[in-house]
Amino acid sequence: MVIKGRVCVDRRTKNLIRRLQPNEIAIISHSGIDKLAAQGLIHARCRLVLNAERSLSPDYPNEGPLMLVEAGIPIIDNLGPAVLEIPEGTEVEVNGGSVYVNGTVVARGEHLDAARIRAGMAAAESRLGEVLVRFVDNTLAYARKEIGLVAGRIPMPSLRTNLRGRHVLIVVRGFDYKEDLRAIRSYIRERRPVLIGVDGGADALREFGYRPDIIIGDMDSVSDGALKEAKEIVVHAYPNGEAPGLKRVEALGLSAVTLPLPGTSEDAAMLLAYEKGASLIVAVGTHSNVLDFLEKGRRGMGSTFLARLKVGSILIDAKGVSRLYQSRVKGRYLAQVVAAAILPFAAVAVISPSIRQLLKLVIIQFRMFLGL
Repeated sequence: MVIKGRVCVDRRTKNLIRRLQPNEIAIISHSGIDKLAAQGLIHARCRLVLNAERSLSPDYPNEGPLMLVEAGIPIIDNLGPAVLEIPEGTEVEVNGGSVYVNGTVVARGEHLDAARIRAGMAAAESRLGEVLVRFVDNTLAYARKEIGLVAGRIPMPSLRTNLRGRHVLIVVRGFDYKEDLRAIRSYIRERRPVLIGVDGGADALREFGYRPDIIIGDMDSVSDGALKEAKEIVVHAYPNGEAPGLKRVEALGLSAVTLPLPGTSEDAAMLLAYEKGASLIVAVGTHSNVLDFLEKGRRGMGSTFLARLKVGSILIDAKGVSRLYQSRVKGRYLAQVVAAAILPFAAVAVISPSIRQLLKLVIIQFRMFLGL
């Protein structure tokens, strides 16, 4: 395999994807390439991936490398830090596992083909049980430390946007977020929920023509344009009050409030919506299971476990709704079955306010399922 081309270089894959042009060679430093990173590289029509680190995780069967190879994008793996020293825009030649600049070898790695990737994934899967035990232990340990997220009332900053009694849509730029947002566009159009973007999730909303009402996060992956367009900005701070992201907001001449909380910015967004009286929280692109957190390099999910425990009664996770919509089951058949099930509820709902509210939630979930 001999490939020549111009390189785009960044240690952080999500930053590189913003600049990457079609047919360019991506140079990254990404241990255990996750699905979201692979999806971004594929959509950018990357020609080749040169990774300074190991693309396969030893802890879990990460799907990113296989997604890239099956999309026709080769991977040269474990090239070491020297490959990151290649200046952006340089023309390189890749022959086998070696990278040449002006005829000189600057880095050597190994070509990952589909067979090698599948073997590595199988080996990681055989160790997954041990990894999960450690993950659960860490989750419970952190949950005990952060029990205040559930047990007490959390001080919240003042907001100009009124969330009480309203639907709130929280968007994270996670795997398949575009497809899921597309599947619930009719819900957004009809219910007009408060739109909260978690860091880069604000740019995800803008991609679909929506203006974020609130941006929350540590401000490490959201664009300047999104920050300037948002109605309000909430900087997720450390529990001790430190908020490194506030400097960036202030440098743009914008104002913001801070929210000191442990855990992820996704957790903070859900707790903010809950404490401010949202009647329903719809989440797109969020990380909610063990593999999601292993992909993010986290060793536990204590705060997320507690946050979802607290808000679960009003939370609808729309992650993967697009795949449900694409199933072969005919919508009209489902409509007939659900209609038959709803009729008794409808009769009771006439005289019961609580049942009316339940029926509204059922209808919303059904419409999201069908993409209506």
